[in-house]
Amino acid sequence: MVSLQESSNPGRVNQITRPYYTPPYSSSSSTPSRFQKHLGRSMRTVRSNFHQSEYSFVSNIDEEVTPSENLTDSVIDVHLHQLATAPTNNLSKSSFSTNSTEEYLGISQALSEFSACSSDISGELQRLACLPEEESSGSETNLDQKQNQNQEQEFLQRENFSTEIIESISPEDLQPTVKICVDSLSSTSVVVKRSAAGKLRLLAKNRPENRLLIGESGAIPALLPLLRCADPWTQENAVTALLNLSLLDENKPLIAGAGAVKSLIYVLKTGTEVSKQNAACALLNLAMIDENKVSIGACGAIPPLVSLLINGSNRGKKDALTTLYKLCSTKTNKKRAVTAGVVKPLVELVVAAGEAGEEQGAVGMAEKALVVLCCVAGVDEGKTAIVEEGGIQALVEVIEDGASVKAKEFSVVTLLQLCEGVNGGRNRGLLVGEGVIPPLVALSQTGTARAKHKAETLLGYLREPRQEGCSSSPK
Repeated sequence: MVSLQESSNPGRVNQITRPYYTPPYSSSSSTPSRFQKHLGRSMRTVRSNFHQSEYSFVSNIDEEVTPSENLTDSVIDVHLHQLATAPTNNLSKSSFSTNSTEEYLGISQALSEFSACSSDISGELQRLACLPEEESSGSETNLDQKQNQNQEQEFLQRENFSTEIIESISPEDLQPTVKICVDSLSSTSVVVKRSAAGKLRLLAKNRPENRLLIGESGAIPALLPLLRCADPWTQENAVTALLNLSLLDENKPLIAGAGAVKSLIYVLKTGTEVSKQNAACALLNLAMIDENKVSIGACGAIPPLVSLLINGSNRGKKDALTTLYKLCSTKTNKKRAVTAGVVKPLVELVVAAGEAGEEQGAVGMAEKALVVLCCVAGVDEGKTAIVEEGGIQALVEVIEDGASVKAKEFSVVTLLQLCEGVNGGRNRGLLVGEGVIPPLVALSQTGTARAKHKAETLLGYLREPRQEGCSSSPK
């Protein structure tokens, strides 16, 4: 079928607008003018004006329609008109009986067999007979909504978005994009949840304003359940998104307040290597707030951090060391770290650096290990553990042969702490037995200002008469 527009001369067919018939959509209860014009012409009459196939129509037909062609209103035309105008006149489909409709479709099929055009009116009647009762501009709105939903699904189901694509999202599109992602975090589909978390991860990667918007959008509590997801990649995206969000100070209380600490510790225990590293870094960011340090330690973060220090990759070891250093600024966490067995891997890292010589990676790792070792030496349990794990010999070797100035400085500070407390006298004897005095003298002359001062102080300790249980401190 086709929809025709006529010129001012009712006897001429001026233009064929499209190769299929589309009924007019109008809320008016009056009969559309187009149908008023066509009521006096049967479908056979209309078809007789075409001379080509249904998709090869002539755009303008100049032949006059002869009076003989203007037949009386056909039954088909009348009911075609009734079916087309039924929605606008609030007519229900029940007004046409099933038998009646089938009869007209049969007539239409019979007419189409004699038609010079291959289009079939029965298909049009069938479509019109099945039209919904209300068909208006709302259908366009529904189409737009479906298109938007399809675009959202395509956006969420596509996981391989680069950082550049995500960061190119304009500010006015950012908020609806974030909302789509946050809403999708509660989807029943693991693929959608993984994709949504991954996009939030990228959106929060570099821009502080994005982190603020995402934090205020409710993403943080929505991400927490994904930290315990059985799918490792969903878990990895979620923990990395929280890591990126935790870089913003305003988000730190939101993350801690939402109960993220225990879930991050769960990732430390069960996640992939990358997930464990990012969980450690997220805890490090939360530990920037003093009150969080105690709660993180109390929730059990230190043992899995020590495990990451022992078993992790080089990056994992560094992340664990940095987080342990921050947590061990409190006395309680120092004791927890010693109980978790942190001293042995720390001493091993120091020894490994000495064996590696001036290799940059090993030196940097040793410096971090010495910083944490210096922290745990602040409690008696830490002093005892360092001595038992062979820490004195390792520290003396760093002062004597170490390639790093910082490493020498932290080594002498740690040894100075070992000479204090209830076992200070015994530890001084161990230091002298390891031959620490010559390298200390050299350090007091060539080291940094702090290293010189600490070396001179330690030399003063060692010159004092040694008494078991001496608890004197340097003046």
